[in-house]
Amino acid sequence: MSPASRSAEAEAFDIDAALGACDLAEEAVHDTFVLVWRQAARFEPTRGGGRTWIYAILRNRSLNILRGETRTDLIEDYEPLGLASEEESAEGALVRLSDNSRLKSCLERLEPARRTAIVLAYVNGLTHGELAGRFNVPLGTMKSWMRRSLLALRECLA
Repeated sequence: MSPASRSAEAEAFDIDAALGACDLAEEAVHDTFVLVWRQAARFEPTRGGGRTWIYAILRNRSLNILRGETRTDLIEDYEPLGLASEEESAEGALVRLSDNSRLKSCLERLEPARRTAIVLAYVNGLTHGELAGRFNVPLGTMKSWMRRSLLALRECLA
């Protein structure tokens, strides 16, 4: 293994250890590369190297995750609802909920785009980054949609 590979592997392990979960570390790295891609024009070589800039973005992204961008699972298990199939469409998943389901009535109160985002995230397992790409909105906007939608669902189901 080359020294660069060992260094990258050690740094990846540090990120994973700091965030406490592999999926959060992957999300932080993914979000970082999306931000690097979108903000490449803002990079100023006179202020430092590209690697330093990328790691600063990654550090900030990781800190944001640690500060409270926690995931809230409203429903722990989808099997009882019959929603486990990843091929299922968001609308198909809604149809499969029983007509008198409180969850279905609460989901129907959400705006269509936000309802679809919630179902795609919790039924198909799409990440915030994947949803942002699919809906063509910034990552922060998608996270706000998800958070507000989950709060609305929690209030409706209470």
